[in-house]
Amino acid sequence: MASVTTKRIVSRPRAFVRVQGPDAREYLQRMLSNDVEALAVGASCDAMLLTAKARVIAPLRVLRRGDDDFLLSTEPELGDRVRTELLRARFAAKAEIEPEAHEAWLVLGDGEVIDSQPEGDEVDEEAYERWRIENAIPRWGREIDDQVLPAEAGLTETHVDFGKGCYPGQEPIARQHYRGKVNRRLRVLETEGLVDPGADVVVGEKVVGRITSAVPGLALGYVRTEVPDDAELRIGDRRARLH
Repeated sequence: MASVTTKRIVSRPRAFVRVQGPDAREYLQRMLSNDVEALAVGASCDAMLLTAKARVIAPLRVLRRGDDDFLLSTEPELGDRVRTELLRARFAAKAEIEPEAHEAWLVLGDGEVIDSQPEGDEVDEEAYERWRIENAIPRWGREIDDQVLPAEAGLTETHVDFGKGCYPGQEPIARQHYRGKVNRRLRVLETEGLVDPGADVVVGEKVVGRITSAVPGLALGYVRTEVPDDAELRIGDRRARLH
């Protein structure tokens, strides 16, 4: 008999903003980086709310609850900022933009579940963090802030639809994707023991990156793109290599 893989789940605090009304779909389509118009009712996608210069205001999960009813989830400290930015740009769009309270769980590898605890083994913060680092999933305040380019964090691969129309930040996102290159990228590193977030990644005598998150034996960090995959790295007095 084939074995059944038990899902791993973790409770995650999230902030939620409802966008609901006759113009909700069109408004979010011109404000967010992914194609929310294409979502069927009950479906969801990742997206970003960006500045005009393509700096990240907030990473989002967008759930379409009805034809004109969307629920945005984001990091707890970003909920008020998301609502404020959407209200500021709303103008004549007929859409309510209000906070909501929900409980949320993350099924590791399978997305967010709201208001109904899924079946599975609940893991602690340490196990969640190891899973997140192994899968190079950026986290606000560590790998993502208003100084990081979305392409550097890998967010253009998961949070952007390059076939949709204009939204704030669309032009620099497209220029970077089609014509440019980034100087650094978020990478997983194998390390000796536990290294410190904020520590430099060094090749020879040259600093080529910076650690953003770490658990024993693994780390996430931004590393310059010219560093070869087989490079011998050092982080403080510990050896490391790209995963």
